[in-house]
Amino acid sequence: MGMSLLAWLGAMSIGVSLGLLGSGGSILTVPVLVYLIGQDEKLAIAGSLAIVGTIAAAGSLPYLRKKLIDWRTVLLFGVPGMAGTYLGAWLATWVSGLVQLALFAVVMLIASWQMLKPVILDDSPHEPREVWKIVLDGLLVGILTGLVGVGGGFLIVPALVLLGGLTMHRAVATSLVIIALKSFTGFWKYLDVLDQQGLSLDWNIIAIVTALGVVGSLIGSRIAGRVDQRKLRKVFGIFLIVMGIYILVRTLPAVWPF
Repeated sequence: MGMSLLAWLGAMSIGVSLGLLGSGGSILTVPVLVYLIGQDEKLAIAGSLAIVGTIAAAGSLPYLRKKLIDWRTVLLFGVPGMAGTYLGAWLATWVSGLVQLALFAVVMLIASWQMLKPVILDDSPHEPREVWKIVLDGLLVGILTGLVGVGGGFLIVPALVLLGGLTMHRAVATSLVIIALKSFTGFWKYLDVLDQQGLSLDWNIIAIVTALGVVGSLIGSRIAGRVDQRKLRKVFGIFLIVMGIYILVRTLPAVWPF
């Protein structure tokens, strides 16, 4: 399966948005794979987990060198998140690709709301919450990751700040490690799901989109300081609303005939 110029630009935008905003890259991966490359919904969700996991892992390396990753939070939030992602991927066996895509569109609309909310730029640490709340939040976000193929950075970062008591900067750094762990766990389980349904991944597409995403994230992180983050988040939030509605219009008639 080849890639059009639009698909190449879409793949690059995955990384650019991640580099610019610290989240949002994974929410673009499934639409790029489904609508610009023409993949089956389940293949796109599985492939997105491999792509997002690799881009997040690459993005975490500079933070690792600066020792900004909070490993206690990775343990408390990330390990339950991995279990949740495995469970979400297992549940996907009984959910049709179109239903997954409709759920994905709803997640897109939730993400747009997060993007359009006023950003609190305060980088002071919050009081950490009870451990069980951090664990439960990790589990629930993980299930979402496994079911619809999003890394969940837009959910994880606020959770790490409010529940984990991390500063914004440490939350972004820690979230990349958690996203990578969850995504790879979900992808591993999806290999079983795809095998049961007679579907096979296009590794060339995964490699190309991942490489473009990594390059895009480097470009995004380089220009992030020169761009007005508030305006950028607003534009991206509006884009997610448009895309979310478009996907719902495409999938709902098939999922829920009127």
